[in-house]
Amino acid sequence: MTEQTSSQLALITKTQALIAAGDIVGAEYALVELADAEGDQALMVVLEQLPPKDILAVMREYDNSKESVVNLLVSPQQFARAVVIEKQYKDLSRTHLRGMMNAILFRDGADTDEFLTAIGDLEGGSDALADYFSEKWSRVEAFARSGTFETMEDDGEMLSEEALYNQSYAKPKIDEDDIADQDWMQLAWILRYRLPDLFIEMILVLRAKARAYDAGLGEDDGEEDDGKVETGDTDRGKATPAALEDDEESAI
Repeated sequence: MTEQTSSQLALITKTQALIAAGDIVGAEYALVELADAEGDQALMVVLEQLPPKDILAVMREYDNSKESVVNLLVSPQQFARAVVIEKQYKDLSRTHLRGMMNAILFRDGADTDEFLTAIGDLEGGSDALADYFSEKWSRVEAFARSGTFETMEDDGEMLSEEALYNQSYAKPKIDEDDIADQDWMQLAWILRYRLPDLFIEMILVLRAKARAYDAGLGEDDGEEDDGKVETGDTDRGKATPAALEDDEESAI
């Protein structure tokens, strides 16, 4: 582990205090100040010491109008841990999840495959990816079947897991450049043709979520209260889910 300076140790304490108080903007500004004063390497040392819940709190408050220094420097492993525990914010719209994933997976110079592999290596990673695609389920399923995003006008029969693996060797029907939107279509393409095992695992989880939805089951049906809070309280840094405070390690 890289040796920390007194200023870095002080910043870790300050950043965690600001996040605990709900001042996410202030926490990010403190991190930016360190990078400006001591360089990116110093900030990376600090990020290594921050728990995933604190990195997540900053990342999910993304702003497309400006670059975030945390988004630029967060490592694949740090990002993956944050993505896996993001569901504890109970953001049913997945707006924050998709926003922060797009911002980091498609940032300039990012090794998208490395970031995705890090997510897939964690328990709950494929579940997080399925949440990312949840609103596009039918089109992603069509893509898994046919290689295009047009929903099929047939009986909707889904390919078996074995058939999905066989399809992973098929030549792409569309080029990545044709759907390079730095959003869900491009991410689905990357998963299917560059990380097929993770794509299939995600598809199977997505199907299970769709079946649960059709059966009228919510994500938390049958589960005990886990300390989740509604995003009305957590958006814009007003609160951090209690589950992230008390049970972070079990989530990752």
